[in-house]
Amino acid sequence: MNIQVLGTGCPKCKSLEKATREVVDQNKIDATITKVEDIVEIMKFNIMTTPALVVDGKVVVKGRVPSNEEMKQILTTKIYMI
Repeated sequence: MNIQVLGTGCPKCKSLEKATREVVDQNKIDATITKVEDIVEIMKFNIMTTPALVVDGKVVVKGRVPSNEEMKQILTTKIYMI
């Protein structure tokens, strides 16, 4: 699984990255997590608000930081909620 955290470095962006890494570690999810801070790269995903979470090329969360439980559900069941 390829996970990208989109955000320019604001507190919410950092919180989303931290929460994502925690959920992946705690649930032993086989994933590669990358942080995308380049605004040009972020714009390629056609989102207007950050932070955003991209799983396998699909934007699954944008403009907010989901709870760890919601994040676990998204990453383990691949049920994507925006």
